Amino acid sequence: MTTLVIGAAVSGKAAARLLHAQGHKVVVYDQDPAALERITADESHGGPWDRRYLDGVDLVVTSPGVPEHAPPIADAVQAEVPVWSELELGYRHLQVPVIAVTATNGKTTITELAAEMLTSSGIRALAVGNIGDPLCGAVGLDIDAVVVEASSFQLRFVETFRARAAVLLNIAPDHLDWHRDFASYAAAKARILERQTAEDIVVFDADDPGAVAAVAAATGRMVPVSGWRRPPQGWGRDESALVVGDAVIPLDKLPRRDDVMIVDLAAAAAAAMHLGATAQGVAQVAASYHPGHHRREVVGTWDGVTWIDDSKATNPHAALAAIGSYRSVLLIAGGRNKGLDLSALPLQPSVRRVFAIGEAAADLVASGGPVTVAPDVEAAVAMADEMAHSGDTVLLAPGCASFDMFHSYADRGERFAATVRRIKGV
Repeated sequence: MTTLVIGAAVSGKAAARLLHAQGHKVVVYDQDPAALERITADESHGGPWDRRYLDGVDLVVTSPGVPEHAPPIADAVQAEVPVWSELELGYRHLQVPVIAVTATNGKTTITELAAEMLTSSGIRALAVGNIGDPLCGAVGLDIDAVVVEASSFQLRFVETFRARAAVLLNIAPDHLDWHRDFASYAAAKARILERQTAEDIVVFDADDPGAVAAVAAATGRMVPVSGWRRPPQGWGRDESALVVGDAVIPLDKLPRRDDVMIVDLAAAAAAAMHLGATAQGVAQVAASYHPGHHRREVVGTWDGVTWIDDSKATNPHAALAAIGSYRSVLLIAGGRNKGLDLSALPLQPSVRRVFAIGEAAADLVASGGPVTVAPDVEAAVAMADEMAHSGDTVLLAPGCASFDMFHSYADRGERFAATVRRIKGV
Protein backbone atom coordinates (compact mmCIF):
# COMPACT_ATOMS: atom_id res chain seq x y z
CA MET A 1 0.00 0.00 0.00
CA THR A 2 1.35 3.42 -0.95
CA THR A 3 0.61 6.29 1.41
CA LEU A 4 1.37 9.94 0.78
CA VAL A 5 2.09 12.02 3.91
CA ILE A 6 1.40 15.73 3.43
CA GLY A 7 3.64 17.84 5.65
CA ALA A 8 6.99 16.87 7.18
CA ALA A 9 6.83 18.62 10.53
CA VAL A 10 6.39 16.81 13.86
CA SER A 11 3.10 15.02 13.11
CA GLY A 12 4.13 14.19 9.54
CA LYS A 13 7.39 12.63 10.68
CA ALA A 14 5.55 10.55 13.31
CA ALA A 15 3.01 9.38 10.73
CA ALA A 16 5.75 8.43 8.29
CA ARG A 17 7.57 6.38 10.94
CA LEU A 18 4.41 4.50 11.91
CA LEU A 19 3.43 3.84 8.30
CA HIS A 20 6.92 2.58 7.51
CA ALA A 21 6.80 0.25 10.52
CA GLN A 22 3.44 -1.05 9.27
CA GLY A 23 4.92 -1.95 5.89
CA HIS A 24 3.54 0.89 3.76
CA LYS A 25 5.44 2.43 0.90
CA VAL A 26 5.81 5.95 2.29
CA VAL A 27 5.90 9.05 0.12
CA VAL A 28 6.26 12.44 1.83
CA TYR A 29 5.55 15.88 0.39
CA ASP A 30 6.40 19.24 1.97
CA GLN A 31 6.57 22.61 0.31
CA ASP A 32 9.79 23.27 2.22
CA PRO A 33 12.50 20.90 0.93
CA ALA A 34 14.55 21.44 4.10
CA ALA A 35 11.77 19.86 6.16
CA LEU A 36 12.38 16.55 4.38
CA GLU A 37 15.82 16.04 5.88
CA ARG A 38 16.05 12.84 7.95
CA ILE A 39 12.48 11.87 7.04
CA THR A 40 11.50 8.17 7.14
CA ALA A 41 10.29 7.72 3.57
CA ASP A 42 10.76 5.66 0.44
CA GLU A 43 10.28 8.77 -1.66
CA SER A 44 9.99 12.49 -0.92
CA HIS A 45 9.10 15.65 -2.81
CA GLY A 46 9.72 19.29 -1.94
CA GLY A 47 8.86 22.61 -3.55
CA PRO A 48 5.68 23.48 -5.47
CA TRP A 49 2.87 20.91 -5.38
CA ASP A 50 2.40 18.67 -8.42
CA ARG A 51 -0.79 16.61 -8.56
CA ARG A 52 1.20 13.82 -10.20
CA TYR A 53 2.51 13.07 -6.70
CA LEU A 54 -0.88 11.37 -6.19
CA ASP A 55 -0.21 8.83 -8.96
CA GLY A 56 -0.40 5.33 -7.51
CA VAL A 57 -1.27 6.60 -4.03
CA ASP A 58 -3.85 4.60 -2.03
CA LEU A 59 -4.09 6.86 1.02
CA VAL A 60 -3.21 10.42 2.03
CA VAL A 61 -2.30 11.28 5.64
CA THR A 62 -2.28 15.02 6.21
CA SER A 63 -0.67 17.20 8.85
CA PRO A 64 -2.77 19.75 10.78
CA GLY A 65 -0.91 22.72 9.32
CA VAL A 66 -2.22 22.01 5.80
CA PRO A 67 -5.65 23.61 5.17
CA GLU A 68 -8.32 21.46 3.58
CA HIS A 69 -8.54 23.91 0.67
CA ALA A 70 -4.79 23.62 -0.06
CA PRO A 71 -4.03 22.02 -3.46
CA PRO A 72 -2.61 18.72 -2.10
CA ILE A 73 -5.77 18.03 -0.09
CA ALA A 74 -8.19 19.44 -2.65
CA ASP A 75 -6.59 17.33 -5.37
CA ALA A 76 -6.72 14.18 -3.22
CA VAL A 77 -10.39 14.71 -2.46
CA GLN A 78 -11.15 15.33 -6.13
CA ALA A 79 -9.26 12.15 -7.08
CA GLU A 80 -11.29 10.24 -4.44
CA VAL A 81 -8.16 9.19 -2.56
CA PRO A 82 -9.01 8.67 1.14
CA VAL A 83 -7.64 11.43 3.38
CA TRP A 84 -6.89 10.80 7.05
CA SER A 85 -5.43 13.07 9.67
CA GLU A 86 -2.43 11.90 11.68
CA LEU A 87 -4.93 11.58 14.54
CA GLU A 88 -6.98 9.03 12.59
CA LEU A 89 -3.88 7.05 11.60
CA GLY A 90 -2.62 6.87 15.17
CA TYR A 91 -6.00 5.90 16.56
CA ARG A 92 -6.32 2.94 14.19
CA HIS A 93 -3.20 1.40 15.71
CA LEU A 94 -3.90 2.28 19.34
CA GLN A 95 -4.93 -0.36 21.89
CA VAL A 96 -5.95 1.85 24.85
CA PRO A 97 -8.98 4.07 25.58
CA VAL A 98 -8.95 7.73 24.58
CA ILE A 99 -10.01 10.96 26.20
CA ALA A 100 -10.25 13.59 23.47
CA VAL A 101 -10.31 17.30 24.24
CA THR A 102 -11.31 20.06 21.86
CA ALA A 103 -12.34 23.66 22.41
CA THR A 104 -11.70 27.07 20.96
CA ASN A 105 -9.90 27.83 24.23
CA GLY A 106 -8.68 25.66 27.10
CA LYS A 107 -7.66 22.51 25.20
CA THR A 108 -4.08 22.35 26.42
CA THR A 109 -4.90 23.02 30.07
CA ILE A 110 -7.65 20.39 30.17
CA THR A 111 -5.47 17.84 28.37
CA GLU A 112 -2.60 18.35 30.82
CA LEU A 113 -4.93 18.21 33.82
CA ALA A 114 -6.76 15.05 32.74
CA ALA A 115 -3.51 13.18 32.04
CA GLU A 116 -2.07 14.25 35.40
CA MET A 117 -5.26 13.27 37.24
CA LEU A 118 -5.14 9.80 35.73
CA THR A 119 -1.44 9.43 36.51
CA SER A 120 -1.99 10.61 40.09
CA SER A 121 -4.63 7.87 40.38
CA GLY A 122 -2.20 5.14 39.33
CA ILE A 123 -3.34 4.98 35.69
CA ARG A 124 -0.49 5.30 33.20
CA ALA A 125 -1.68 8.11 30.91
CA LEU A 126 0.01 10.15 28.22
CA ALA A 127 -0.97 13.60 26.93
CA VAL A 128 -0.59 13.76 23.15
CA GLY A 129 -1.90 15.49 20.04
CA ASN A 130 -1.93 19.22 19.47
CA ILE A 131 -0.24 19.63 22.87
CA GLY A 132 3.08 18.38 21.50
CA ASP A 133 3.78 14.68 20.87
CA PRO A 134 1.68 13.22 18.02
CA LEU A 135 -0.75 10.38 18.70
CA CYS A 136 1.20 8.14 16.30
CA GLY A 137 4.13 8.32 18.71
CA ALA A 138 2.02 6.73 21.47
CA VAL A 139 1.37 3.54 19.47
CA GLY A 140 3.02 0.54 21.13
CA LEU A 141 3.91 2.31 24.38
CA ASP A 142 3.23 0.60 27.72
CA ILE A 143 0.40 2.88 28.86
CA ASP A 144 -3.20 2.52 30.03
CA ALA A 145 -4.82 5.55 28.35
CA VAL A 146 -4.14 8.58 26.22
CA VAL A 147 -5.51 12.09 26.51
CA VAL A 148 -5.56 13.73 23.09
CA GLU A 149 -5.68 17.46 22.49
CA ALA A 150 -7.58 17.43 19.20
CA SER A 151 -7.68 20.53 17.02
CA SER A 152 -10.36 21.19 14.45
CA PHE A 153 -7.72 20.57 11.77
CA GLN A 154 -7.09 17.06 13.08
CA LEU A 155 -10.77 16.23 13.60
CA ARG A 156 -11.72 17.31 10.08
CA PHE A 157 -10.26 14.10 8.62
CA VAL A 158 -11.23 11.31 11.03
CA GLU A 159 -13.27 8.24 10.15
CA THR A 160 -13.08 5.68 12.99
CA PHE A 161 -11.82 7.85 15.85
CA ARG A 162 -13.84 7.28 19.04
CA ALA A 163 -13.43 9.09 22.34
CA ARG A 164 -14.54 7.24 25.47
CA ALA A 165 -14.74 10.70 27.03
CA ALA A 166 -15.06 13.66 24.69
CA VAL A 167 -14.57 17.17 26.04
CA LEU A 168 -16.06 19.82 23.78
CA LEU A 169 -15.78 22.74 26.15
CA ASN A 170 -16.53 25.78 24.00
CA ILE A 171 -16.88 26.88 20.38
CA ALA A 172 -16.43 30.42 19.10
CA PRO A 173 -15.16 31.72 15.75
CA ASP A 174 -11.50 30.87 15.15
CA HIS A 175 -9.22 29.59 12.39
CA LEU A 176 -11.52 30.91 9.66
CA ASP A 177 -8.40 31.29 7.54
CA TRP A 178 -8.20 27.47 7.57
CA HIS A 179 -11.88 26.47 7.56
CA ARG A 180 -13.19 29.46 5.55
CA ASP A 181 -16.40 29.82 7.60
CA PHE A 182 -17.67 29.26 11.14
CA ALA A 183 -20.09 26.50 10.16
CA SER A 184 -17.22 24.40 8.78
CA TYR A 185 -15.12 25.08 11.88
CA ALA A 186 -17.94 24.08 14.25
CA ALA A 187 -18.71 20.97 12.20
CA ALA A 188 -15.07 19.87 12.39
CA LYS A 189 -15.08 20.33 16.18
CA ALA A 190 -18.31 18.33 16.51
CA ARG A 191 -16.70 15.32 14.81
CA ILE A 192 -15.18 14.50 18.21
CA LEU A 193 -18.65 13.16 19.10
CA GLU A 194 -19.03 10.82 16.15
CA ARG A 195 -19.02 7.09 16.87
CA GLN A 196 -19.60 7.58 20.59
CA THR A 197 -21.99 5.15 22.27
CA ALA A 198 -24.22 5.40 25.32
CA GLU A 199 -21.28 4.08 27.37
CA ASP A 200 -19.25 7.19 26.54
CA ILE A 201 -19.56 10.73 27.88
CA VAL A 202 -19.44 14.21 26.38
CA VAL A 203 -18.32 17.00 28.70
CA PHE A 204 -19.26 20.57 27.79
CA ASP A 205 -19.51 24.04 29.29
CA ALA A 206 -23.17 24.52 30.13
CA ASP A 207 -22.70 28.30 29.85
CA ASP A 208 -21.18 28.33 26.37
CA PRO A 209 -23.82 28.63 23.61
CA GLY A 210 -21.54 27.18 20.96
CA ALA A 211 -20.81 24.06 22.97
CA VAL A 212 -24.44 23.59 24.00
CA ALA A 213 -25.51 23.72 20.35
CA ALA A 214 -22.72 21.39 19.20
CA VAL A 215 -23.51 18.60 21.70
CA ALA A 216 -27.30 18.69 21.24
CA ALA A 217 -27.29 15.59 19.03
CA ALA A 218 -24.58 13.68 20.92
CA THR A 219 -25.13 9.98 21.59
CA GLY A 220 -22.81 9.90 24.60
CA ARG A 221 -24.05 10.76 28.08
CA MET A 222 -24.13 14.50 28.66
CA VAL A 223 -21.97 15.88 31.48
CA PRO A 224 -22.38 19.67 31.79
CA VAL A 225 -19.80 21.68 33.74
CA SER A 226 -19.54 25.31 34.78
CA GLY A 227 -17.01 27.68 36.26
CA TRP A 228 -19.46 29.71 38.36
CA ARG A 229 -22.25 27.29 39.30
CA ARG A 230 -23.12 23.61 39.48
CA PRO A 231 -25.47 22.83 36.59
CA PRO A 232 -28.20 20.18 36.91
CA GLN A 233 -26.79 16.66 36.43
CA GLY A 234 -23.35 18.22 36.18
CA TRP A 235 -20.33 19.51 38.02
CA GLY A 236 -18.67 22.81 38.88
CA ARG A 237 -18.57 25.48 41.56
CA ASP A 238 -20.85 24.69 44.50
CA GLU A 239 -20.62 27.55 47.01
CA SER A 240 -17.04 27.41 48.30
CA ALA A 241 -15.95 24.17 46.63
CA LEU A 242 -15.38 22.57 43.25
CA VAL A 243 -17.49 19.43 43.10
CA VAL A 244 -16.94 16.66 40.55
CA GLY A 245 -18.30 13.24 41.43
CA ASP A 246 -16.90 12.22 44.81
CA ALA A 247 -14.25 14.94 44.66
CA VAL A 248 -15.08 17.99 46.78
CA ILE A 249 -12.20 20.47 46.59
CA PRO A 250 -12.29 23.69 48.66
CA LEU A 251 -11.70 26.67 46.38
CA ASP A 252 -9.12 28.10 48.76
CA LYS A 253 -6.95 25.05 48.01
CA LEU A 254 -6.70 25.96 44.32
CA PRO A 255 -3.76 28.04 43.04
CA ARG A 256 -6.16 29.82 40.65
CA ARG A 257 -9.90 30.00 41.21
CA ASP A 258 -11.32 32.22 38.46
CA ASP A 259 -14.29 30.91 36.47
CA VAL A 260 -12.13 29.85 33.52
CA MET A 261 -9.81 27.77 35.68
CA ILE A 262 -12.74 26.22 37.55
CA VAL A 263 -14.50 25.07 34.39
CA ASP A 264 -11.23 23.64 33.01
CA LEU A 265 -10.67 21.71 36.23
CA ALA A 266 -14.25 20.43 36.26
CA ALA A 267 -14.05 19.26 32.63
CA ALA A 268 -10.72 17.52 33.11
CA ALA A 269 -11.88 15.82 36.31
CA ALA A 270 -15.15 14.60 34.77
CA ALA A 271 -13.30 13.08 31.81
CA ALA A 272 -10.52 11.55 33.90
CA MET A 273 -12.93 10.04 36.43
CA HIS A 274 -14.84 8.36 33.59
CA LEU A 275 -11.63 6.44 32.84
CA GLY A 276 -11.01 5.59 36.49
CA ALA A 277 -9.32 8.57 38.13
CA THR A 278 -9.97 8.74 41.87
CA ALA A 279 -11.30 11.64 43.91
CA GLN A 280 -7.96 11.79 45.73
CA GLY A 281 -5.98 11.84 42.48
CA VAL A 282 -8.18 14.60 41.10
CA ALA A 283 -7.90 16.69 44.25
CA GLN A 284 -4.11 16.34 44.42
CA VAL A 285 -3.66 17.63 40.88
CA ALA A 286 -6.23 20.42 41.25
CA ALA A 287 -4.43 21.72 44.33
CA SER A 288 -1.00 21.77 42.68
CA TYR A 289 -1.57 22.56 39.01
CA HIS A 290 -0.20 25.73 37.48
CA PRO A 291 -1.00 26.50 33.81
CA GLY A 292 1.89 26.77 31.36
CA HIS A 293 3.69 29.95 30.43
CA HIS A 294 1.82 32.75 28.66
CA ARG A 295 -1.55 31.65 30.01
CA ARG A 296 -2.56 34.51 32.33
CA GLU A 297 0.93 34.40 33.75
CA VAL A 298 1.63 37.13 36.30
CA VAL A 299 4.78 39.02 35.31
CA GLY A 300 4.67 41.08 38.50
CA THR A 301 2.92 43.79 40.48
CA TRP A 302 4.39 47.27 40.98
CA ASP A 303 2.67 50.22 42.67
CA GLY A 304 -0.64 48.36 42.72
CA VAL A 305 -0.56 47.60 38.98
CA THR A 306 -0.51 43.93 37.94
CA TRP A 307 1.01 42.91 34.60
CA ILE A 308 -0.42 39.74 33.01
CA ASP A 309 0.98 37.77 30.06
CA ASP A 310 -1.86 35.96 28.28
CA SER A 311 -0.14 35.77 24.90
CA LYS A 312 -1.78 32.36 24.36
CA ALA A 313 -5.10 34.25 23.91
CA THR A 314 -4.86 34.10 20.12
CA ASN A 315 -8.55 34.65 19.34
CA PRO A 316 -11.23 37.09 20.55
CA HIS A 317 -13.03 34.42 22.60
CA ALA A 318 -9.92 33.85 24.72
CA ALA A 319 -9.15 37.56 24.99
CA LEU A 320 -12.68 38.35 26.15
CA ALA A 321 -12.50 35.64 28.81
CA ALA A 322 -9.27 37.15 30.11
CA ILE A 323 -10.61 40.71 30.06
CA GLY A 324 -13.66 39.61 32.03
CA SER A 325 -11.48 38.35 34.88
CA TYR A 326 -10.21 41.82 35.84
CA ARG A 327 -11.98 45.00 36.95
CA SER A 328 -9.84 47.68 35.29
CA VAL A 329 -7.84 46.73 32.22
CA LEU A 330 -5.25 48.37 30.02
CA LEU A 331 -5.24 45.91 27.13
CA ILE A 332 -2.45 45.20 24.66
CA ALA A 333 -4.06 43.49 21.68
CA GLY A 334 -3.58 42.90 17.97
CA GLY A 335 -1.41 40.90 15.66
CA ARG A 336 -2.40 38.83 12.63
CA ASN A 337 -6.16 38.47 12.49
CA LYS A 338 -7.55 35.07 11.48
CA GLY A 339 -10.65 36.49 9.79
CA LEU A 340 -12.35 37.19 13.16
CA ASP A 341 -14.33 40.09 14.58
CA LEU A 342 -12.20 42.00 17.10
CA SER A 343 -14.62 44.88 17.64
CA ALA A 344 -15.88 43.68 21.03
CA LEU A 345 -12.47 43.83 22.72
CA PRO A 346 -12.16 47.63 23.16
CA LEU A 347 -15.85 47.92 24.11
CA GLN A 348 -15.76 45.78 27.25
CA PRO A 349 -16.81 47.70 30.38
CA SER A 350 -13.58 46.92 32.23
CA VAL A 351 -11.30 48.15 29.42
CA ARG A 352 -9.94 51.67 30.02
CA ARG A 353 -7.65 51.72 26.98
CA VAL A 354 -6.44 49.38 24.24
CA PHE A 355 -2.92 49.66 22.88
CA ALA A 356 -3.18 48.09 19.42
CA ILE A 357 -0.22 46.43 17.73
CA GLY A 358 0.42 44.61 14.49
CA GLU A 359 -1.61 44.08 11.34
CA ALA A 360 -4.93 44.11 13.19
CA ALA A 361 -4.44 47.55 14.74
CA ALA A 362 -6.78 49.13 12.19
CA ASP A 363 -9.50 46.57 13.01
CA LEU A 364 -9.33 47.55 16.67
CA VAL A 365 -9.40 51.28 15.86
CA ALA A 366 -12.50 50.71 13.70
CA SER A 367 -14.40 49.49 16.77
CA GLY A 368 -14.81 53.09 17.91
CA GLY A 369 -13.54 52.21 21.38
CA PRO A 370 -10.65 53.75 23.33
CA VAL A 371 -7.77 52.57 21.13
CA THR A 372 -4.23 53.91 20.73
CA VAL A 373 -1.98 52.41 18.06
CA ALA A 374 1.53 51.40 19.16
CA PRO A 375 4.29 50.54 16.66
CA ASP A 376 5.42 47.47 18.61
CA VAL A 377 4.91 45.66 21.89
CA GLU A 378 7.73 47.56 23.58
CA ALA A 379 6.03 50.88 22.83
CA ALA A 380 2.69 49.47 23.97
CA VAL A 381 4.19 48.48 27.32
CA ALA A 382 5.70 51.94 27.76
CA MET A 383 2.37 53.64 26.93
CA ALA A 384 0.49 51.39 29.34
CA ASP A 385 3.03 52.10 32.08
CA GLU A 386 2.46 55.84 31.70
CA MET A 387 -1.34 55.49 31.96
CA ALA A 388 -1.61 52.79 34.63
CA HIS A 389 -2.55 53.55 38.21
CA SER A 390 -3.13 51.43 41.31
CA GLY A 391 -5.88 48.86 40.77
CA ASP A 392 -5.24 48.46 37.04
CA THR A 393 -4.27 45.27 35.27
CA VAL A 394 -2.09 45.64 32.19
CA LEU A 395 -3.12 42.63 30.15
CA LEU A 396 -1.46 41.19 27.06
CA ALA A 397 -4.37 39.30 25.50
CA PRO A 398 -3.88 39.86 21.77
CA GLY A 399 -6.91 38.07 20.34
CA CYS A 400 -4.78 37.40 17.25
CA ALA A 401 -2.01 35.18 15.96
CA SER A 402 1.56 36.37 16.46
CA PHE A 403 3.23 35.69 13.14
CA ASP A 404 3.13 39.24 11.78
CA MET A 405 5.70 40.44 14.34
CA PHE A 406 6.94 37.41 16.30
CA HIS A 407 8.13 33.84 15.82
CA SER A 408 5.32 32.50 18.03
CA TYR A 409 2.90 33.41 20.80
CA ALA A 410 5.69 32.41 23.24
CA ASP A 411 8.10 34.86 21.62
CA ARG A 412 5.45 37.58 21.91
CA GLY A 413 4.86 36.85 25.59
CA GLU A 414 8.57 36.77 26.36
CA ARG A 415 9.11 40.12 24.62
CA PHE A 416 6.24 41.61 26.64
CA ALA A 417 7.53 40.26 29.95
CA ALA A 418 11.13 41.28 29.24
CA THR A 419 10.03 44.84 28.41
CA VAL A 420 7.96 45.08 31.59
CA ARG A 421 10.88 43.91 33.73
CA ARG A 422 13.28 46.28 32.01
CA ILE A 423 11.00 49.25 32.59
CA LYS A 424 10.53 48.23 36.21
CA GLY A 425 14.25 47.74 36.71
CA VAL A 426 14.17 44.07 37.63
